[in-house]
Amino acid sequence: MTDTLHPAPPPPHVLVVDSGLGGLSVADALRARAPTYTLSYLADYALFPYGIRSEAEILAHLPALVERAAARHSPDMVVIACNTASTVALPDIRARISRPVVGTVPAIKPAGLLSRSRTIGLLGTPGTVRRAYTQALIDEFAADCTVVRRGSSALVAAAEAKLARGADVRAEVRAELEALLAEPGGEAVDVIVLACTHFPFLREELEAATPRDIAFLDSGPAIARRVTDLAAGLVPPPAGGARPSCLLSADPPAGAVLAPLFAAFGFPAPEVMPAWPKS
Repeated sequence: MTDTLHPAPPPPHVLVVDSGLGGLSVADALRARAPTYTLSYLADYALFPYGIRSEAEILAHLPALVERAAARHSPDMVVIACNTASTVALPDIRARISRPVVGTVPAIKPAGLLSRSRTIGLLGTPGTVRRAYTQALIDEFAADCTVVRRGSSALVAAAEAKLARGADVRAEVRAELEALLAEPGGEAVDVIVLACTHFPFLREELEAATPRDIAFLDSGPAIARRVTDLAAGLVPPPAGGARPSCLLSADPPAGAVLAPLFAAFGFPAPEVMPAWPKS
């Protein structure tokens, strides 16, 4: 029965932020869990990719960019759909805006629960795999596991090429997976954490290149659950009536065909915002 005296608030407007297209994997997970939400997207090509940037570069750029995007488009929540950006800039972003900000962390905890060999592969950007925050997650949730790490900017580029240009990236993906499994302890890996939101878009190629039964875990479903949990208690509640937007902080790489891609994920044509701060 509908409560006419206390009707349910309208679905929230959520802004998803990443340096490029990887955050679309998080948007996809969120749409699957909450199809009525209004989603907007910000691809921060001015600092793409975050994974090779210094902490100082990210902190000097990203919090101000998110603050401006939030002021202009008034989301009810913001998702930082990048492991690197979350571990570096989340406190600074939260200090600048008054709405909830959800970050992204590697799926170390579920990997620790799932691994039978007690050997986990960690496939992320160079920044993410070496950060103290990632090690703290390992110490807390997988202390009895051997963690084999591979930092790969090549896979970020491969995911962008696949999404934006339809490139065949099987060779690049196979090379990076083989490099991970060739590390000491790699022969025992039975779970691989995809610690970059770009990498779920390479799952098909990763699974095809896998020499044995290995599970691949990413953070998308957990982020979607966190967003819906927080949305239930938003104060003030969503106003409704938000229009989705698709924003770029700078021009994308040459050859990228983004409008059809964003349309396939339910976003309008991307708009470059040249007045926003550059790195």
